[in-house]
Amino acid sequence: MSQPVGPAVWIGFNLLIIALLLLDLLVFHKEAHEVSMREAALFSAFWVAVGLAFAGVLFFWQGGPAAVTYLTGYVIEKSLSVDNLFVFVVVFSYFGVPAAYQHRVLFWGIIGVLIMRGFMIFAGAALLARFEWLTYLFGAFLIFTGVRMAFHDEADVHPEKNAAVRLARKVLPVTAEYHDARMIVRDAGRIMATPLLLVLIVVETTDLVFALDSIPAIFAITRDTFLVYTSNVFAILGLRSLYFLLAGVVHKFRFLKYGLSVVLVYVGLKMTLHSYIHIPIPVSLGVIALVIGGSVALSMLIPIPRPKSCHDCGAAIEGEFNTCPSCGTVVWPPDAVVESGEGDRSAPEADASD
Repeated sequence: MSQPVGPAVWIGFNLLIIALLLLDLLVFHKEAHEVSMREAALFSAFWVAVGLAFAGVLFFWQGGPAAVTYLTGYVIEKSLSVDNLFVFVVVFSYFGVPAAYQHRVLFWGIIGVLIMRGFMIFAGAALLARFEWLTYLFGAFLIFTGVRMAFHDEADVHPEKNAAVRLARKVLPVTAEYHDARMIVRDAGRIMATPLLLVLIVVETTDLVFALDSIPAIFAITRDTFLVYTSNVFAILGLRSLYFLLAGVVHKFRFLKYGLSVVLVYVGLKMTLHSYIHIPIPVSLGVIALVIGGSVALSMLIPIPRPKSCHDCGAAIEGEFNTCPSCGTVVWPPDAVVESGEGDRSAPEADASD
């Protein structure tokens, strides 16, 4: 167990995070632009380096066990956050979000995610400290979620059914088109939301659902609130760059969801059986890294077969076509097929709300 952390450390850590976010927003991404693959790779490497550097700080400050515990939580959260990428692909495709504005909506989305998860972590820690029996409930929930994930379609996301989006449309009129990277505009004296605000709402509410399994998963590793919080924060900070780096290839990780499923079931069992079986944290780190790494490697070794016929018109497809030669329907990659033909839903629905 790590040493107690005082208020000064908490304040200092959060000030560091705020400084990093301001540097990102006001310096590196001051102007909305399409993030290139090179830029995404550099920033992904930067955020991973920052996360690992913090593990080094913990090693010299709190000792090896605290650093390993943090790394285990970091790997769990980083792995589970990949599931968010599938959602981002579907949501951005559904709303037809221009590439130049995607980073801005993800930036504000991450701010909201950090705040929500902070509250959830402190609430969860307080509940577990007071009601020990919740440990078994959380463990059972993780096992259920893990099993469900194995049979769940990552792209099974329906922004048009999002309750928060429908409420927002009733409260605020929505413009028919995007207005640069702005989410609120004044049009003819009326305050109106842009479709980008609806995208942000979907991102926030979807992550809230994801947090219900990722946060208990880390509590299965440690009850140390500081380590749970910091591992969550550093894993989430790199999520934006990871999206731009992997958005075009994320569909290739066909076996990743099964790896994540195994991880959730593992930590759920660890949490449920902690009174009877003690599994050292380094062992858990090795198991989680092996399962996630193995699922990614298997996905690369056994790629998704390309479709041989169009799912719309049934025409045969030969060669490396991404669209059906007969009807023009998108047939590849798989994530594009999910929302094929639904690219810009903002305009017609906005007209209805006005």
